Order: sequence, then structure tokens, then C-alpha cells
Amino acid sequence: MMGERTDEDAGIGQLMSQLAADAKEAAQAEVALAKARAAFAATRYKWAAVYFSIAGVLALAALIALLVGLILTLATVIGPGWATAAVVVGVLAIATILGLMGKAQLSKKVVS
Repeated sequence: MMGERTDEDAGIGQLMSQLAADAKEAAQAEVALAKARAAFAATRYKWAAVYFSIAGVLALAALIALLVGLILTLATVIGPGWATAAVVVGVLAIATILGLMGKAQLSKKVVS
């Protein structure tokens, strides 16, 4: 008969409900997994940034120690004032060259 529901129709409806519930549960699990992965990556990158920062500070301290040593070494030959001036001018020349090289990299045209 046309208007009557059979047990087969009820089974299909129940299966569709179960399918919808399972799909919702799977989506929630995927979202939870994505959040966990993002949190793990953020923690990993945070510690990497900390280690890189400490390494940069120590490298800068080593460079300063090297420059002070260079000034002290030159001071015995040309005097402390001239040694300081010579090292400062040399470091500024290197910084200028590196700055111009960086500017050239930024002004390059991108070929597509």
C-alpha cells in the first residue's frame, strides 16, 4: 500500500540518522586533531624561536668581543683613538655593503 511505512523504510531512516551522527562525530574528531597538531607545532616553533634568539644574542656578544679585541690589538700600533676609529669605519663599511646587497635583493623584479 502506498501510504504505509514498512520496516525497511524505518531501517533506512535509522541508518541515515546513524550516518549523520557518525559524520558529525568524525568531523569533530578531525577538528580536535587539527587543533592538537596546531598546538604541537606552535610549541615546537616557540622553542625554536627561543633557541634562535639566544644563539643570536650570543653571536652578537662574540662579535662585540672580537671587535673590542681588534681595537685593543690595533691600539698598541696606532693608539686607542685611531684604533677605535679604524674599527668603527671598517664595520660601518661592511654594514653599508651588506645593506646595499639587501636592498638590491628587494628591488629585483619577480619573473613569472
